[in-house]
Amino acid sequence: MIQKRKRGKIINEINITPLTDLMMVLLVIFMVTTPMILQGGIRISLPQAKAVTDETLQKTIIVGVSSSGRTYLNSTEVADPEMLSQKLKNMLAASSEKTVIIEGDKAAFHGRIVEVMSIAKAAGAEKLSISTVPFDEKKDK
Repeated sequence: MIQKRKRGKIINEINITPLTDLMMVLLVIFMVTTPMILQGGIRISLPQAKAVTDETLQKTIIVGVSSSGRTYLNSTEVADPEMLSQKLKNMLAASSEKTVIIEGDKAAFHGRIVEVMSIAKAAGAEKLSISTVPFDEKKDK
């Protein structure tokens, strides 16, 4: 007698396990790279401080000073102090928030940072903030 071959049951469901794995990997990649994107491409090693305010979350106009003394305005290098002053005046005039955040490398000369603060104040900044990273007491001990 000839036996009929039984067909396997047709699976009509989508296996979402590989899709879930892929989404988790992408989520981890974005979580790791987002702080680097927000900080920008400038290598500035910020000093530590115990009192860090939430004001740094409202970054609108950021002036960075690298350890070599180069000045950056919102991640764009500005070589001339006159050009920095003019660009700051234009940005402050267009912004309702008159705060300038200074990200000075901890190895940058104090005089250069004071010069940038003076330029920002003369350009019309009402408030100056210095960006820091939170102080880690466990790391220092």
